[in-house]
Amino acid sequence: MLEDTVSNVVTVEHDGDIAWVTINNPPVNATSTEVRAGLLEAVSKVSSAKYAVIECSGRTFVAGGDMSEFDAPPALPHLPDVYQAIEDSGVPFLALMHGNALGGGFELAMASAWRVAAPGTKFGLPEVNVGLIPGAGGTQRLPRLVGMKAAVEIACQGKMISAELLAELGGLDKVVDGDLRLAARDFLSNAPTRPTVISKRTVEPVPKGFFAEKATELAKRAKGQLSPLHNLTALEWSLEPFDQGQPKERAMHLELRHSAESKALRHVFFAQRSIAKPNAIEGATPNEVSRIAIVGGGLMGAGIATACLGGGYQVTIIEQTPEAASLAQERVSLLVEGSVKCGKITPKKRDAQIAMFDSVSDYAQASDCDLAIEAVFEDLSVKRSVFQSLAEHMRPDAILATNTSYLDPTQIFDGIENQERCVGLHFFSPAHIMKLLEIVRTPHTSPEVLATGFAIGKKLRKISVLSGICDGFIGNRMLAAYRREADYLLADGALPYEIDAAMRTFGMPMGPYELQDLTGLQIAWANRKRQADTRSNDERYISVADHLCEAGRLGQKSGKGWYRYEEGNRKPIRDQEVENLILDYSKTKKIERRSFTADGISSRLMAVLANEGARIIEEGIAENAKAVDMVKINGYGFPKWRGGPMQYASEIGWSVSLGTMHTVAEESPNSWVIAANQTNA
Repeated sequence: MLEDTVSNVVTVEHDGDIAWVTINNPPVNATSTEVRAGLLEAVSKVSSAKYAVIECSGRTFVAGGDMSEFDAPPALPHLPDVYQAIEDSGVPFLALMHGNALGGGFELAMASAWRVAAPGTKFGLPEVNVGLIPGAGGTQRLPRLVGMKAAVEIACQGKMISAELLAELGGLDKVVDGDLRLAARDFLSNAPTRPTVISKRTVEPVPKGFFAEKATELAKRAKGQLSPLHNLTALEWSLEPFDQGQPKERAMHLELRHSAESKALRHVFFAQRSIAKPNAIEGATPNEVSRIAIVGGGLMGAGIATACLGGGYQVTIIEQTPEAASLAQERVSLLVEGSVKCGKITPKKRDAQIAMFDSVSDYAQASDCDLAIEAVFEDLSVKRSVFQSLAEHMRPDAILATNTSYLDPTQIFDGIENQERCVGLHFFSPAHIMKLLEIVRTPHTSPEVLATGFAIGKKLRKISVLSGICDGFIGNRMLAAYRREADYLLADGALPYEIDAAMRTFGMPMGPYELQDLTGLQIAWANRKRQADTRSNDERYISVADHLCEAGRLGQKSGKGWYRYEEGNRKPIRDQEVENLILDYSKTKKIERRSFTADGISSRLMAVLANEGARIIEEGIAENAKAVDMVKINGYGFPKWRGGPMQYASEIGWSVSLGTMHTVAEESPNSWVIAANQTNA
């Protein structure tokens, strides 16, 4: 076998009739400039062979492009030209795949004459998830390969499909077990006839109105994100000759690289990876954790237990009585069964998880647990009592974690020995579904315990964010500021439905008042009462929500909150009683009500969020703007395609956001603190 080094990341080996072209660009063999140049040179290097096989070293085939290059002008050679050279090569290429073939990797496979893959290999065009369309023929070749219906699901929804399904769709020549090189040799030894290149094939006709129907479906699902519709437009170009559609695809791809949406989604992509390794855990080794105790088997505790079971942990719920323990057992079993019904786990996996779970009423059952998570009522004395009991029964190095949403963990853990083991693990409800996990560091928490929190979060497939201590930590503190400004807008002239509609238009799944009705008004009410003694008398305080709570209007569960609800229907209905209460409040406070545009409402609320985020960073509660953005996206439904409140403020200009914040502050004197360094957030 003769090796011909093309570049540091691409090699060509000649072995008889076959030239083996290998990409080695870890970790995911992205199509960097060096890879592209190497592949183009490899096309000429294989000219003496009968066949060329393109493969990748490491754990995966090409799993996408190098997004670190996307902010710079495209560098030669361009990916479409490289793939066209492979497709047009006098020596036919076979794509030999394992792991993932995504984005540019899938496009490379489609430019090849044949496609062979290991079982379980995943294929997709995920560019839509970063606000883009494929740029190397993906939307033009895919409909020609698998049909338009499947192409829409893959390109417009970012759906990944297995090798087995792709083979059923006609997109793979063979799915093979065992040694891939031997499989490729075997395939080529039968001298297969070179098929018509994909770019020369025609797309099967689609029904009349197909694209209009899909556009409506995608727009409804996308909730303001434009890239699914851009991908649909590009797919429609595949009905044209390839040499007409492909240049259009490339031009749109390059244009979208500079769009606010793509910048935001790429920000999210890199931010999620960055926040998983905060400076505070650098060099720290996580503790071994295999068994977890959870105190409290209500909705939150049961959700945490279900999440931990899904992460492979043995779990024990501790309740106050055998009856309560039995109910907790029931809740967890129902949640695990729900995972089966929605196809997340198999019945076999369900049985394995249930076998790893028990529910008891005796703290002694936690004696051999590595970690205990408290999930009881948000009351300081109750939580202290829980940890005193845990400390009595667990070994001194076992990790103790509180799930508090607002309370100061240092007060909760007061009196506990070895406070280096104490940490906040703030799950979001429902805990087995919501992605966000705030890991709250106390002044005493060891780096190893923090690292353990992040390791657990990873096993639970959470987005973990490090937080310092303040009222509400990162997420709920920002939520409080958001709601406060919404209440100011309410008192000054807007009505709940107007504020909610404005935020849905912005891209939020719900407005602030719809959300309050969904989650219940009583929690925020309890927090406001808790804060009353420390709240400045100079701060503007809107008491409308308090009046609703006092009247028993606690949200959907009570049939009425900011809106009213018909039995069995969660659709909010405007309620004149509530609107009259708001109007009367403004009149009593001698506020001259005025109208607000939807843009005016959303710009104010976004400025408040950005300002509060900047303050949180200044105070050292959050490590950086990426952490703030990930909290809002993964815990509160902030539209990912906006990038988070900090990225959004950066996109529109921090000076614009700050100007709006100054207006907000001037209209409600003594109610806001302007961050000192917004532009550096």
